[in-house]
Amino acid sequence: MTTKETLSIHQPEDILGYIPHLLGYWPEDSLVAITMQGKMLGAALRVDLPAPASNRMLADFGEHVLHYLAADTLADGVVLALYTGDGWEDGMVVTQTLPLLAELQETLGHADLPVRDAWLVGPEYWRGAFCFDQECCPAPGLPIEQIRNSRLSAEMVYRGSTIGASPRSKQNSPVPGRPGALDPAVSEAESDFAQRMRTSWRSGRCLDAVLAVWRQVLDNARIRPNSETLDLLTPQLVGFLRSTLAVPGWRDAVMIMAAAGTGSARAGAAAFGLCSSDDGSEPLPFDAGELALPPTDTHEGAGAALESNGMLSIYAYADILLGIEPVIPDWGQLDALQRVLSYLYVQGERGEIAAAALTLQGWIDWCKGSGSSAHACLMHANSASPGYRLAALLDEILGHGSICDWASRPESAWGTHKGSLR
Repeated sequence: MTTKETLSIHQPEDILGYIPHLLGYWPEDSLVAITMQGKMLGAALRVDLPAPASNRMLADFGEHVLHYLAADTLADGVVLALYTGDGWEDGMVVTQTLPLLAELQETLGHADLPVRDAWLVGPEYWRGAFCFDQECCPAPGLPIEQIRNSRLSAEMVYRGSTIGASPRSKQNSPVPGRPGALDPAVSEAESDFAQRMRTSWRSGRCLDAVLAVWRQVLDNARIRPNSETLDLLTPQLVGFLRSTLAVPGWRDAVMIMAAAGTGSARAGAAAFGLCSSDDGSEPLPFDAGELALPPTDTHEGAGAALESNGMLSIYAYADILLGIEPVIPDWGQLDALQRVLSYLYVQGERGEIAAAALTLQGWIDWCKGSGSSAHACLMHANSASPGYRLAALLDEILGHGSICDWASRPESAWGTHKGSLR
């Protein structure tokens, strides 16, 4: 089998070795389902295993899995990997998982998504779920090192892919951010800009000016070394950028702009009523010229990349949020945004600005296919501002086991593009 022309898969160990790289961590107590399009891998889904349940509850679980896999309209089959630590020592792992697998076979088969194969994976062993041949699948199973050392797993490592800890172990881990305390000059600038812009959050002219400043910062971060870019961020500019994150409409527009361009950001904001008509008589609440960074060769960088990738089209906010559109996001801008956000956030701080910076970092991690890092960021965002709505929404998406569409397709995945971002 192949995933497009990028990865060749010849045996089960290759698929099972690919899954942790796709998710960013080794699953625990999970079902991972991957659709098949002929001989190519399609969309992937990870969900927590259901607790021991009645037939009715297993049927509901099967329908839940089908609901997400059915979004891949080109799929003509499914492979399943069930990760569990139970039943290996006494040899009951096959018997214990049989009811769930049988329900999935029936539910998916009725939807023309036959289960082509399934495997059980434990902490030390793995085996075919439907294999009862002692020569092929001896008790308690085959050594897990066959997966860890598979040819495809080695190839992914060679390409720079890494596997992190599971989300359970990373909930309290640190996330990217600056150590220490917030610079008083930044706090003063942040308060000043927040006061000046408090009545301008519905202004289309103000949104355009906010996006223009952010775009210049991201263009600089994209083409200059990280340390050099951060040295250029004055306390006044840092305070300005932080203050804009406190406005949900501007926060979302910055996120959308980085992935799909200013046109989609502006159109989405207008759809939500955040771009009221401006007669031009009122001055902007800030002078963008005073916040300007040195010019960059953006006509050869970000803008050219957008145009060449066909990303000047306008996309819906929801499609961009879920990684459905555009076909390939502007990974250079998204990576730059993530690095700038890690600079704006001071580790351990609380409040909506901290939650915004953490949430957007978590979303970008999810887009890159790193579910464990994304979950850690969202957990910290909720701690910084309990009940923060965007973090709760994204955490619900992760909780369903959904994998970003961009990350599930080799041609659009971060790993394919991170070596040529400029």
